Amino acid sequence: MTHAESIALFDELGVDFTPELKEPSVAMPFDGDYTEADYAQQLIDEYVAAGIDPSRVFAQSFDIDTVLYWIANAPEFGAQAVYLDDRYERPGHEGFNPLDPATWHPTMDELVAEGVRIIAPPIPILLTLDETGAIVPSPYAIAAKEAGLDIITWTLERSGPLNSGGGFYYASISDAIDNDGDMFTVLDVLAQEVGVLGVFSDWAATVTYYANCAGL
Repeated sequence: MTHAESIALFDELGVDFTPELKEPSVAMPFDGDYTEADYAQQLIDEYVAAGIDPSRVFAQSFDIDTVLYWIANAPEFGAQAVYLDDRYERPGHEGFNPLDPATWHPTMDELVAEGVRIIAPPIPILLTLDETGAIVPSPYAIAAKEAGLDIITWTLERSGPLNSGGGFYYASISDAIDNDGDMFTVLDVLAQEVGVLGVFSDWAATVTYYANCAGL
C-alpha cells in the first residue's frame, strides 16, 4: 500500500492521520535531484491532492529540519507538525538530560519561537521520581508546558510485564515500577499532571479504557 492509498483508506474509515516521515534509507539527493525537502513536501502534497483538511493531519518527524520545513513551506500542516524528540540519543546532543535545562539545545522557548507547537519525547523523558518516590512530571515536561508546547509521548504497551522495572520506557522511574498496574499510574500522571495531548500505544485498549474512565 502506498502512502496515498493509505490516506484514502483512513479517510474512508473516518479516522485522522499521524504520518511519520522516516529518515531516508538511501543517500540524498536520491537519483540526482530528489532532495530531503522534496521528500518532506511529497508527504504534504499527497494530503492536499486527496483534499484532506490540514487539521486532521499530525505530520511528524525526528528531524527538526523537516518539522521546520513544514512550518515554513506548508504552514497549515506545520501548525500541528510533531517534533519527535530523540535528543537523548541523537549525535550532536551528547549530555542531554531531561532534568537539566542547560543541556537542551534548542530550548523549549527557542522551539516555540521557530513555530514548533507539539513536541513528542518518549515516556521516560517526561517523568521522574520525587523525594518520596512518587512519579511526577520531569523538569523537561514542566518546561515544555510552560513554554506553551503541547506534548505527545510514546510508547505504552511495548515493555512486556512490568514486574522487573519496565525497561527503557520506564527507565527514569524504574524504582517505582514493579507490577502491571503501574502502567495506569504512569498513564494517570501523563494525563493529569503532565497534561499530554496524546499517547502512542502498541495496544489501544489500555489508553481507551483510561480515557473513558477519566472522561477524556
